[in-house]
Amino acid sequence: MTSKELVASYTYELVKNKFHKDFILGIGTGSTANCFIEIIKKEKPEIKALVSSSEASSDILRSEGFEISELNDVGGPDLYVDGADEVNDKFELIKGGGGAHTREKIVAAASREFICIIDDSKIVKKLGAFPLAIEVIPSARSYVARQIVAMGGKPTYRVGFVTDNGNQILDVINLNFDVPYETEIRLNRIPGVVDNGIFATRKADKVISADSSEARSL
Repeated sequence: MTSKELVASYTYELVKNKFHKDFILGIGTGSTANCFIEIIKKEKPEIKALVSSSEASSDILRSEGFEISELNDVGGPDLYVDGADEVNDKFELIKGGGGAHTREKIVAAASREFICIIDDSKIVKKLGAFPLAIEVIPSARSYVARQIVAMGGKPTYRVGFVTDNGNQILDVINLNFDVPYETEIRLNRIPGVVDNGIFATRKADKVISADSSEARSL
């Protein structure tokens, strides 16, 4: 069993007793979230609704016969489970390697509880080594890039990638992450930015991590 499979299995065992016929479960995006999806496919818990943060995750779940509910129709999930690209000791995150961070942030914000599942390689002392994904309106891409350069960042256009919202991605390095919350807010104030991959305003409530042999809550 890989570390990602291990942390997904551990998390399911931890939360399965919470499920009931009126429970709304939010599912994230990415390789670790996919391992959790595999368990959901196998166990088929009795819940009211599933909310997905990306078309990729929705496609996987629909292929197994699950019905995906729209967030607008069901309200806030009782629990949201998703991975991350980086996690610090305050449970602030960087997400967006898969380009789905805007919808992920919306589902996380709407959820009563957000559990982040990772392998140990994602634990960092300080955020920022992993390029920060920023979703931008296509016509504003160059303007946003210039504003990011003025902040000290080095943006790169993710060529050929289109988000589920029809937008584009700038991957940015060299930003100041001393106070992630402030950087998150400052970036989102740039006209043309849809959202960025810093999860500090809505950070994880719990982080569960695993190495090759065991999983644990941080």
